[in-house]
This record gives sequence, C-alpha cells and structure tokens, in this order.
Amino acid sequence: MDEPSDLELLARIAHGDQAAAQLLVERVQPLVVRIARAHHSRQLPVDDLVHEVLSTMFARLSAYTPRPGIPFAHWLSRLAVHACLDRLRAERRHAVVQPLDEPQRRWLEVLVVDGARPVDEAFAARELVHALLAELPPRDRLLLTLLDLEGRSLSEVAAMTGWSQLVIKVRAFRARRRLRTIAHTRYGEQVASSPARPGSGAQDPV
Repeated sequence: MDEPSDLELLARIAHGDQAAAQLLVERVQPLVVRIARAHHSRQLPVDDLVHEVLSTMFARLSAYTPRPGIPFAHWLSRLAVHACLDRLRAERRHAVVQPLDEPQRRWLEVLVVDGARPVDEAFAARELVHALLAELPPRDRLLLTLLDLEGRSLSEVAAMTGWSQLVIKVRAFRARRRLRTIAHTRYGEQVASSPARPGSGAQDPV
C-alpha cells in the first residue's frame, strides 16, 4: 500500500484525523530536528524547540496554500527557521562572554591574528563558537550555523530560508566579517597578550 502524500495527510487532518496528524509528525520531525539543532539553543533544549515548531505548524495549517512544484517541507522549513530566529532574538539579549580556555585561545589566535579559521579548531572550540555566534544578529547566527557548522549547501539553505543563493552568499560574507570583528573586540586583547606559539601568526625566534 502506497504511503499517503503530504497533501492527502493535510486533507485528512483538516477533517480531524488524528492518525494522519501523527503520521505527518513522524514524517516531518527529522527535518524539524535538523533545523532546531542548527539553532544551538543555550536556553531551550532541542526537543522543546521541536515541540514548539510542530505546535506552530498545526496552528497555522489553515493558512498553508499548496503551490505547484513546492513541497510542504519547504513551507515547514521556513516556519521552523522563523521560529528559531524568534528564539535567537530572545537569547541574544542574555548573551554572556565566558573566559577562554586553551583550545579556545588557539582558535581565536587564528581568527583574530591570521584572519582565517581552520574547521577542526572551530569544532574543537564549539562552545566558544556558539558564544560568539550568540552575539550576531539572529539571521546571521542561523546562517553561519547552517553553512559553516552544519555544512549545508547553498541550495539547501535557500530552500530552508526562502532566500536566493546570491543573497545567502552576500549575507554570509558580511556575517563572517561581523563575527571576526566581535571576536577581536571581545577577545583580541586576551589573544594579543598570550605567549606566541607556532602557527599563531607570530614568527619563531631565529
């Protein structure tokens, strides 16, 4: 027996079919979880954010209008992204700068001094990355998380946000520049005062 399409499920849900609602949740939950994880909330657990997005989805189903060639998942992705952005805006007001540990200091030396960021160091200092991202405007934070930490393609991000690939490229460039400025403003003095190490941008003694 063929699985019902999203539109068939939506039609059944509109008539109060709870089994169809449960099937839709099971179908879309992996997508919502991926977007919620990209949010990297410091206050709201991923499961709670997923529940929030799914609740919003059901509350707004009556406003959903199918469009030829555009799957329901695209509409849901954008709804989830906006829910994450709303949460990011709330969290940004409470961002706290934390002291640096050694892996974080090495990562920042590359970012602030050399002007380049190695991916392996970024993942090694994930907590610092999230702290810095928290100081960006919500849209920039979500965009860099999707592109740089999640490794999503331009086409994937475009489908999730509704922005064109050109707009994404421009916004990402500006967001990375803002991130570097924030890192230098917040931590540049700490990095500059730390002992020079090979690879940190300072030359070794001859």
